[in-house]
Amino acid sequence: MKLHFEPDLDYQLAAIESVCALFRGQEIGRTEFTVTLPSGTLDYGEDRLGIGNRLKMLEDEVHANLKEAQLRNGLRPASSLATMDFTVEMETGTGKTYVYLRTIFELHRRYGFTKFVIVVPSVAIKEGVYKSIQIMEEHFRGLYANAPFEYFLYDSGKLGQVRNFATSPNIQIMVVTVGAINKQDVNNLYKESEKTGGEKPIDLVRATRPVLIVDEPQSVDGGLTGKGKAALSEMHPLCTLRYSATHVDKHHMIYRLDAVDAYERRLVKQIEVASLEVEGGHNKPYLRLLSVSNTRGRIAAKVEVDALQGKAVRRKTVTVQDGDDLEQITERSLYADHRIGEIRVAKGDEFLEVRIPGSETFLRLGEAIGDVDQEEMKRQMIRRTIKEHLDKEKRLRPLGIKVLSLFFIDSVANYRAYDAEGNPAKGPYAEIFEKEYRRWIRHPDYNTLFREVDTETLPAQVHDGYFSIDKKGSWTDTAENNQANRESAERAYTLIMKDKERLLGFETPLKFIFSHSALREGWDNPNVFQICVLRDMGSELARRQSIGRGLRLCVNQNGERQRGFDINTLTVIATESYEQFAETLQKEIEADTGIRFGVVEKHQFATIPVTDEHGRQSPLGVEKSEALWKHLHATGYVDTKGKVQDALRTALKEGTLDVPEAFNAQAPQIQEILKKLAGRLEIKNADERESVRVRKEVLCSPEFQALWDRIKHKTTYRVEFDNDRLLEECAKAIGSAPPVSRARLQISKADLAIGKGGVQAKETSKAAPITIDERDIELPDLLSVLQDNTQLTRRSIVRILTGSGRLSDFAHNPQQFIELATEAINRAKRLALVDGIRYQRIGDDQFYAQELFEQEELTGYLKDMLKDAKKSVFEHVIYDSGGVERLFAEQLERNEAVRVYAKLPGWFKVPTPLGTYNPDWAVLVEKDGEERLYFVVETKGRVEGQLFADDLRDKEKAKIACGKAHFKALAVGENPARYVVATNSDDLMAQL
Repeated sequence: MKLHFEPDLDYQLAAIESVCALFRGQEIGRTEFTVTLPSGTLDYGEDRLGIGNRLKMLEDEVHANLKEAQLRNGLRPASSLATMDFTVEMETGTGKTYVYLRTIFELHRRYGFTKFVIVVPSVAIKEGVYKSIQIMEEHFRGLYANAPFEYFLYDSGKLGQVRNFATSPNIQIMVVTVGAINKQDVNNLYKESEKTGGEKPIDLVRATRPVLIVDEPQSVDGGLTGKGKAALSEMHPLCTLRYSATHVDKHHMIYRLDAVDAYERRLVKQIEVASLEVEGGHNKPYLRLLSVSNTRGRIAAKVEVDALQGKAVRRKTVTVQDGDDLEQITERSLYADHRIGEIRVAKGDEFLEVRIPGSETFLRLGEAIGDVDQEEMKRQMIRRTIKEHLDKEKRLRPLGIKVLSLFFIDSVANYRAYDAEGNPAKGPYAEIFEKEYRRWIRHPDYNTLFREVDTETLPAQVHDGYFSIDKKGSWTDTAENNQANRESAERAYTLIMKDKERLLGFETPLKFIFSHSALREGWDNPNVFQICVLRDMGSELARRQSIGRGLRLCVNQNGERQRGFDINTLTVIATESYEQFAETLQKEIEADTGIRFGVVEKHQFATIPVTDEHGRQSPLGVEKSEALWKHLHATGYVDTKGKVQDALRTALKEGTLDVPEAFNAQAPQIQEILKKLAGRLEIKNADERESVRVRKEVLCSPEFQALWDRIKHKTTYRVEFDNDRLLEECAKAIGSAPPVSRARLQISKADLAIGKGGVQAKETSKAAPITIDERDIELPDLLSVLQDNTQLTRRSIVRILTGSGRLSDFAHNPQQFIELATEAINRAKRLALVDGIRYQRIGDDQFYAQELFEQEELTGYLKDMLKDAKKSVFEHVIYDSGGVERLFAEQLERNEAVRVYAKLPGWFKVPTPLGTYNPDWAVLVEKDGEERLYFVVETKGRVEGQLFADDLRDKEKAKIACGKAHFKALAVGENPARYVVATNSDDLMAQL
């Protein structure tokens, strides 16, 4: 099978053109130089003429070309040409390697450049690039009239290749790892050699003035001032072109196809997450060591524990030190006598001591106590991956598409073990895989896939591992930190690359690939549809890096790229919720790429096309773009840093976006750009907090005085209820509550949509939960816990529990039963209290004084205010719930029947058994120009066009019921105030 390459993809051509356009105006030519010989050496009569690149352009000309390319691609133009370093950002899976290889041929065709050095960070990428050139060779020869070119992998033992690189008139491509060039004291590149005619190889490379192509520069550079960066400059390049999806140092960005663009244009696979979460598994003292630190002598550790948050137990991350009491930290008696002991922070020897009753245990990074059975978790993840694989295989095999799955594992030994004589044996993951695969292939759903197939031998044939290989031929865990380990890695990578195309054919049974670190970068396959991460997604193997192995669009048996999300969906099987996965993925995209979700840049509109009176098009330009940005800032659509504000989201949603008249013709394009950039709601900024003053003409008006007199008085209440009936209702509530299950694994799937506004997750399906059998649970003191949670006596709790008929559920899952019983009892208590509540006005001298409006300071955030309200007691109206309250205030301002109103301050409180309650609004409405009506209004959101009481939370409903009873008690005399619940002013007017 041969992969088919498409020569006319617009985004790839745009990236190639962006680089080539830098040298527009350059004459075709070459540099000829003499390869000199040191005295005393022999001349073997070889060609002594070297051929190199040369630049015949002024710096100002290159700078002008750079700015033009940046403007065309919607990037901020460079103010100066600081260096000849240029950056191309392309998302993983969009053909980055193809683009820079084709750029080589295009630069030669246009300007005669012949010498190119590709520097990569690792053996994996080196082998991947070499394989790419091999499989693209025929393609490039066809595109460029069979232009002669040579390529080779730099080998310090074959330095004659470097001399040929310098002297050949043909296109020369040298591929080298940064590890082979960044140590001048030991690398042969910097030593004189007979193989190069007595020259230092580095001098020959320098003389050619190569175009330097850096693949994954964030890893090559070794930091912004690292050795890798210094080694690049030692080559005296004509220019440096940096290609990656995750740049650290942006240099001069000339083209950008980021993660968001690639996803929105469907140039990569759609991502969905199948998450396996443990539900109801908080029945043992759980602690996982996440990290250790030593900050200014303060030794600490970050751990994950099951802590009480409110009335429920939630998993949370806390920082601990030696001697900390876990019972105090978690507020759970389950952790009694569990303390933190020694914390060791030495690199490679990190651990945490946990002192438990009668002994102690030591945790390495990532290890845990009290966790659910990890082997069972891994089994279910492998099982789910196989099912996802077979489901896709059923659908895609008839289309000629082979499905591959990739497992990232924590240790080679878990997949392949070796005895004392070095004989291989299956590790736990291999055993689990074959057992689960054998179960699935016998399932009736997949009969069509396995007709006339030996299902006994097939499981062993469909999976294999790719790991570093030592000199004995055994797989091993290694990092590429020395020459021996790099050689071990190279043996594995060579095998992987040879198999890259073969894996895509149906004739190859291999479909499931296990790897440790070998596939971390430099290898991907277009037909990877499942990625299962059987290890923590930490810094070593981040989400973005792992999913990058499967983002490339798939191909069929003819090697033709297949498009569309209906075919191209990458399923990630992970042990975290899809919401958490999406949130963390967004943070990684922001950190890796510099994408600023929800931020409008000043140059964002510069490339919008403008048509003049003659029909000619030109870009809007940077100056006009900045003028438009200033308008967005002045109107409150963005803040001083360009962060999108709620006002812009509202304007976009309601179609009321305000743009200057000069930009009316471009309004649709402006709106489209802003829609992509509108991000999530931001946390309030303390710097935007502002005091709000009283509007005295409203406060002192007779209308407001009349309104205030009707609502200002205070009340007291008493509650009457039948104790026996309350206990019966509590028992009934527990009895009818949802079933209590054992701890279980819940598998769910969700689609991830990546847009300019962020990463959004939408659940698509859930599988049946899988029960985990926990037999070593320590049962807590149920009566004491429920007594603390409900404030009922032990005798009452015993009566409730025995009457519920659910006590047996406590043994199945004690923590879940405690949470269920607590919620059921407290809910029954709330209903009983509200049903029996009676309010009474205290007296004429107990009321909220009108002067409090002036005495009590009112502050709010600028973005949460309706500015310059005319009918309000306050100059600006502070709203809490965004859309509903803001809309209501705007409607009150516009409605001519409304005379005055007030957003009731926090000090205006109604007492209730559930805590104090602060109503939303006091409104005076004039009916028919004569009759005045007084209202206290509670505004709540609308549900499908109608406000239903059932849609409100129990506690909110209870407080609203108390509010009604309170104002009913005040309803004496003529024309009292009425309490209503509304979503907008129309609801209020309907009460007239």
